Amino acid sequence: MNTEPTNKSVSAKTDNAQADSPAPQAPMLRSTKLLFAVSASMTVSTIYYAQPLLADIAESLHIARSSIGEAITVTQLFYALGLLLLVPLGDLLNRRTLIAAHLAMSAAALAVTGVAHGRTTLYVGLAAVGLLAVATQSLVAFASILAAPGERGRVVGFVTSGVVIGILLARTFAGLLARLGDWHLVYLISASLMALLSVLAWRTLPNAAPRASNASWGSYRGLIRSMPMLFIQEKLFRIRAAFAFFIFAAFSLLWTSLSLPLSDPPFSYSPAAIGAFGLAGAAGALGAAGAGRLADRGYQRRTTGGALALLLASWLPIAMLARSPLLLIAGIVLLDLAVQAVHVTNQSLLFSLRPEARNRVTAGYMIFYSLGSGAGSLIGTHAYAYSGWSGVCWAGGAVSGAALLFWALAGSERGRPVGEDAYAQTAQPKSSLPRQASE
Repeated sequence: MNTEPTNKSVSAKTDNAQADSPAPQAPMLRSTKLLFAVSASMTVSTIYYAQPLLADIAESLHIARSSIGEAITVTQLFYALGLLLLVPLGDLLNRRTLIAAHLAMSAAALAVTGVAHGRTTLYVGLAAVGLLAVATQSLVAFASILAAPGERGRVVGFVTSGVVIGILLARTFAGLLARLGDWHLVYLISASLMALLSVLAWRTLPNAAPRASNASWGSYRGLIRSMPMLFIQEKLFRIRAAFAFFIFAAFSLLWTSLSLPLSDPPFSYSPAAIGAFGLAGAAGALGAAGAGRLADRGYQRRTTGGALALLLASWLPIAMLARSPLLLIAGIVLLDLAVQAVHVTNQSLLFSLRPEARNRVTAGYMIFYSLGSGAGSLIGTHAYAYSGWSGVCWAGGAVSGAALLFWALAGSERGRPVGEDAYAQTAQPKSSLPRQASE
């Protein structure tokens, strides 16, 4: 019996692991972990700065309030485009060079946004900001690759915590800076910080070569083509991607439209005060850490269902804003707790779905995250323009209810198992290439 192909396959897998993980692997330095977390936090925050500033931006650039939500939608749509086109480059190019370049270009995009004095320049700048903010996902993936196996979970958790903090405190940061100057200052200071991070990343991060396996099965075009196949082949991926769309549509629907009633009478809050509501969101998100432990114990479906029910219920206190801002704060805590609980559960399942295609699985999932965020932004501002805060809450409740209904109807998430052989075939014509393990 000829075992040569099998031996070659095993050897190839060994080479791949060695190419991606320097040997021997020492524990990651705390300073390196901190750089990853801070960079990821600052990068992801760039797509959320505008949310507490929408009223000021609309007034400054003479944009109708019913249309200003387009600024968030443009950012999120180009973020989705970046996930599709830029994140897979980490499997082909030097990761340190790629991340440093993305951070430098992000600094330029933020500077363009910061000097915008018209709708066109603003949208062009925000489109570039969204496109390049995907460096966040490259940073998380690079950190997981550099981490020793025994500390990988802790390293990824540490960097992901930076991402969550960046998402939720971006509004607070933007509001405080806007109080010192105006909304332009937020983007100009962020551009300076991003340029500094680019230099630090270039000088500090390890000089990691691309994985050797990619040369054997495909190019950049092959990487892009393989991503839709993941969606087609994996039922779990399809279901969890749908959850991502729903929860982040609800999340963005709230946070995009929230600045509009809070900046109007009787509240008339400043951008700094509006941004401070992000602290309530951070408290809720930090409470979702237990969702990962429940997922590890096999309670993924129950955790998801319970969190989606909480998401729907959160809109009741949110709708009572006129009675008391404290009720709004309670609703924000519940909503962010629910969203992050589902998000953490989604990621815990997807990270183990296709270890050999982790970057592409993450990118594909985050595309639905971004599409949901863009849709929620558009729905939220239009609902507020036509029906006020009650319209926003009815829309949020409808999206959350649809997510819960989808969970009830989805049933088991276990589909046909698809292993490495099947994944290899997504990048190779079946008629011309033999079955062999890939990556």
